[in-house]
Parts: sequence; C-alpha cells; structure tokens
Amino acid sequence: MHILLLGATGRVGSHVLAQALQEGHQVTALVRSPEKIKSHHENSTIVQGNVLTQEDLLRGIHGTEVVISALNTDGTSTLSDSTPLLIEAMYSEGVQRIITVGTAGILQSRTEPAQLRYQSSESRRRSTRAAKEHERVFTLLQQSSLEWTIVCPTYLPDGERVGRYRVMPDFLPEGGTEISVADTAAFTYQQLTDRQYIHKRVGIAY
Repeated sequence: MHILLLGATGRVGSHVLAQALQEGHQVTALVRSPEKIKSHHENSTIVQGNVLTQEDLLRGIHGTEVVISALNTDGTSTLSDSTPLLIEAMYSEGVQRIITVGTAGILQSRTEPAQLRYQSSESRRRSTRAAKEHERVFTLLQQSSLEWTIVCPTYLPDGERVGRYRVMPDFLPEGGTEISVADTAAFTYQQLTDRQYIHKRVGIAY
C-alpha cells in the first residue's frame, strides 16, 4: 500500500513511519524539515513542503492510496487550516481513506453525553485550544464524503509498546487515563486494514 504520511517527524508519526516501512509499505512523507527524518529507506519518499500549500499537498498525495495524518496542533491553527486543503487534494487524486490522530477531548462525555469531553466537567485540561482545533477537523471530515477514522488517545506519555489496550467508538474507555505514544501509533497503523471504525472517533487507553 502507498501511504501519504503527515506529521512523520512527530512523536506518533515517526512510530507510524517506522512500522509502515518495516512491514513493506511505500510511504511518502510530506515534511517541512526533511533533515528531521533520521533514517532513510528504499520504500520512503521525502517531499519537502507545507500542508498549508495546496500544490505541496497535491505533490505529496499523487499516486498514494491512503492518508495518515499525525499532525499536532502545535499552538497554531495549522491543523484546521490545512484540513480543507487536504480534503480537496484527496478528492482531486481520488483518495478516499484517511486516518487521523485526534484527542480524547473530542469524544463524547460520559457524564454529559450531549457534550464533547473537553466541553464537560469530565475534562481535566484547563486549555481547550487544542481540542477546539481537533473538533474543527472532526466537523470537516464529517461533512466530507471521505472514509475517515479519528484515533483519540488520552494522555500520551512516551514509553514502550505494550500491545494491550482498550478501544471504544465515540467514548474513552471507562477509567482510561493514558496510552503510550507507541501503542497509539500501532493502533493508528492497524486502521490501514481494519475497517470497523470508518466514520468513527475511537477512544484508546489502557
């Protein structure tokens, strides 16, 4: 499978890149700073560009079959500003499947089901800026005709891949408080072949 990977130099994205290459996929990584990708592989193509530039997105997505986006909010509106451009590029190239990494804040609240977690008393975070960015992406994907899945981890410490965790559509697994970067990346990668969470947000936690 030929994957367009966004956020390949980030914490989750770098794990996804390594696993996809290890298992024989072709990966095109669109990155602003190619020097941040330390290891190179015969099946990887590094495209220098910006997700806020339509031409760069079209160069990156050409010939691919699926998009994995592990972009973070990074204190800016880049995530939500780039999403309409990415959706248009996917339409243009006939790519239907997109898997993104979001946040548990955009899952439904258990205590106040009509609200998202970040809007409810369930959230422990003081700042809602990142969750609002991810909510904008969620809304844009809902309005699209794409086959999307949003992986929604809670607190993301570094750590080894455990391989055992709980997942739940639209809600965070009850009592879940954390999930490692490595396990989040592994679950995100699995969505390349697992179609049970199409058009779903998926909460993931130990």
